Amino acid sequence: MEAGNHTEVSEFLLLGLSDDPELQPLLFGVLLSMYLVTVLGNLLIILVIISDSHLHTPMYFFLSNLSFVDICFTSTTVPKMLVNIQTQSKTISYIGCLIQLYFFMIFAGMDGFLLTVMAYDRFVAICHPLHYTVIMNPRLCGLLVLLSWSIIFWVSLLHILLMRQLTFCVGTEIPHFFCEITQILKVACSDTLINNIFLYVTTALLGVFPLAGILFSYSQIVSSLMRMSSAGRKRKAFATCGSHLSVVSLYYGTSLGVYLSSAVTHSSLRNSVASVMYTVVTPMLNPFIYSLRNKDVKGALGKLLSQGAPYL
Repeated sequence: MEAGNHTEVSEFLLLGLSDDPELQPLLFGVLLSMYLVTVLGNLLIILVIISDSHLHTPMYFFLSNLSFVDICFTSTTVPKMLVNIQTQSKTISYIGCLIQLYFFMIFAGMDGFLLTVMAYDRFVAICHPLHYTVIMNPRLCGLLVLLSWSIIFWVSLLHILLMRQLTFCVGTEIPHFFCEITQILKVACSDTLINNIFLYVTTALLGVFPLAGILFSYSQIVSSLMRMSSAGRKRKAFATCGSHLSVVSLYYGTSLGVYLSSAVTHSSLRNSVASVMYTVVTPMLNPFIYSLRNKDVKGALGKLLSQGAPYL
């Protein structure tokens, strides 16, 4: 390829979910509705936790952080996609693409970290109930969240710095609805060996270790539940884990589905549709899972709505 085609690009083309003009209004309406439900639902969870002093515990502190991260997570991709659909444009600037990729990796990684920390919190609460308040003190809770942010911040920054070393051809098309790292590496016009090695290593470390931590925590929880003689205590202990287990299953299930779909099929459309599950659907469902399956959240939500009713 000629050297002129390797000049520094100013923009990429995001191919999106569909090229069919008749589907664009439907896609816009569905995605906008899901985005609004996601933002409002997670904001409501945060508001409920802040307003009810009974929910000022480590578990709900982590849940409020998860809701905040989910709002940011879906906001990195959906608004740009909605703008492109509405303006019938597929472009995203080179800098804008890197910024989107950076924040997407941060919030995706924070989701996994927070779910791991929440599993540890449930492990301490069920397996070491007498020492729970001592172990899960505010200092440790804040430190765990801060450490998670610090790790994912530097890992994402290194990804971006390595990405800046790559060369892209003019008119590069990304077969996705957002700047996803694997798709960007596939369309690069220069060698991506170092980028791929770093990607595989960080994915293994930031994916396997959090999942291993969750599995270990729940193996200890199950072992502790088996030793309980009271059926009532077992039900109460498991009820505190039900919502978290549902969110963990949804998060890792959809992520695994995206990975398998990209490995089995080379269809960019199928990969994009599968990505919608964990970038849009999962953050949208999390508030419903925690509000419908958790008595404390339902009670606090009822109080908040009853307090606001006289002003309506």
